[in-house]
Amino acid sequence: MAPEVFFNVCYGDPSPPKAIRDLHTFSPAVLEDHCRHRIQRAEYPGVVPEKGRRVRGIYATGLTGANMGKLDGFEGSEYKRVQVKVQLLQSIDTEVATGGTKETFVYIFLHPEILVKQEWDFEEFRRDRLRFWTRGGIEFGDGEPFSRR
Repeated sequence: MAPEVFFNVCYGDPSPPKAIRDLHTFSPAVLEDHCRHRIQRAEYPGVVPEKGRRVRGIYATGLTGANMGKLDGFEGSEYKRVQVKVQLLQSIDTEVATGGTKETFVYIFLHPEILVKQEWDFEEFRRDRLRFWTRGGIEFGDGEPFSRR
């Protein structure tokens, strides 16, 4: 999950004050033997176990019970939170591990029958859709921006 989406879900602001941002750290990580697929007719991905594949993502620290409750609500009944181990990376742009392994949670998608056998592209999401998930744009289902008049 992009930090901006995390902050939006947990604090209602994609860029909260520094005091809130400083409560959390975000480090690049990889989850082995899983894949992040596109979901039919959805902008968000579904992670499922898949031998020999890997998911690059973010390892977050400083999460509270309240944060986890908000994340569980955001992910909803389509996902189940499960404990996993991830390998920390030196940077998001590299496959070089730091040597650190961390236990964390991932939300596993519960409906693999509606996954598209194509990986979900985070950079495409960041470029084209992130603003709609961080209150940078409010839209209706037809894709037209909503403006308050």
